[in-house]
Amino acid sequence: MPHDSLAAEFSDAMRSLRDSDAEYVPQLVDLMLRQAREFRASDVHLVPQQTGLKMQLRIDGVLHHVTTFDGDICPRIVARLKVMAGLLTYRTDVPQEGRIANIASDAEQLAGEVRVTTFPTLFGEKAAVRLFADSDHYQRLHKLGLPDDIETAMGNLLQATSGVILLTGPSGSGKTTTVYACLRELVRLHGDGKGLMSLEDPIEVVVPGVTQSQVRPNVGFDLATGIKSMMRQDPDVIMVGEIRDPETAKCAFQAALTGHLVLTTFHAGSAVEAVTRLLEMGIEPYLISSTLRAVVCQRLFRKTCPHCSDQPAGEKNSAEFEKPTGSADNSAADETPSIRCRTCGDIGYHGRFVTAELLDPNRSEISQALLERVDANRLESIAKECGTVTLHDRARAAVQTGQTYSEEVFRVLGRSV
Repeated sequence: MPHDSLAAEFSDAMRSLRDSDAEYVPQLVDLMLRQAREFRASDVHLVPQQTGLKMQLRIDGVLHHVTTFDGDICPRIVARLKVMAGLLTYRTDVPQEGRIANIASDAEQLAGEVRVTTFPTLFGEKAAVRLFADSDHYQRLHKLGLPDDIETAMGNLLQATSGVILLTGPSGSGKTTTVYACLRELVRLHGDGKGLMSLEDPIEVVVPGVTQSQVRPNVGFDLATGIKSMMRQDPDVIMVGEIRDPETAKCAFQAALTGHLVLTTFHAGSAVEAVTRLLEMGIEPYLISSTLRAVVCQRLFRKTCPHCSDQPAGEKNSAEFEKPTGSADNSAADETPSIRCRTCGDIGYHGRFVTAELLDPNRSEISQALLERVDANRLESIAKECGTVTLHDRARAAVQTGQTYSEEVFRVLGRSV
């Protein structure tokens, strides 16, 4: 994966700073955050090593090495971020988390909230900076780019008055963006006509029209306790940030059983896996069958860069999702080492697209399978027989149309089975 363009651009930008300047470190940190925005990074990682502080950017879900800072400037960079986030600079032995409300006057370049977390390691503090998009950029349901059939199904599901809509996938699969888009759609549909409440950890985006609350486990206000209390607030729709344990799962399903529409997220590799995990958490099959409206499992794939894909769709990909022997990125770099793509920075990808699968537990065949507690493999077979289009099916189609490369599908989904 070539990182030369990113590293070169950051190095060029650093030349405008003078290390003898008293404001050198604040200016360097501002530059770092500004460049991260320009590179479309979602996260900045500052990783302490024996010889320095490594800077990495996560772009379209993948980490890229940018530079390594040397000398006594390393702890000063982390300390500067801690000052900006209101953290304790003298505490380097415990994890800390804070937010930066405004990091520069250039609102266009640095719009959006910034979260800073630190973590003690062998060679010093590691800092991770999450760069949230400006709240105006969080998309509505019809702008997410979901497959047409799933977008239509989601629109219909949001008009239900009770039940659980489960959004699943691993970390970084876009679940949070989707659930916020669903909340915005509910606000659009009902305005003040329905009570919309959320319980989150943490609140990442403010959604006007939704009463949002953040859990505080240190005072006993956890997700399960919050759901029980929230039900006494007479809401119509409840959004639970994430189901993490059996108690939270049971409270969420109980809320749906008593006439509330519940939106929530869950870590699972597939829609079928999400259902089997709920069973393992102790949720009774009849409750899942009668209460669960749908399970949507989604993934984000990097899109081929339009300025780097100079071959017809499909020529760079095989139909099977096996680990590639070479990389489209590397081949492009080897053939034209002197050319730097300004669009993608010689990465070969630019931007991401979402794809998803939807499991409908209300189909009689699937509902019966749940009541019989069939294993995951059999349940998946039944779902396919009922017409479920899996993530692998959709990813295969994306490869064939040149929307992404087979190596990207392997990175996200692993070897096809």
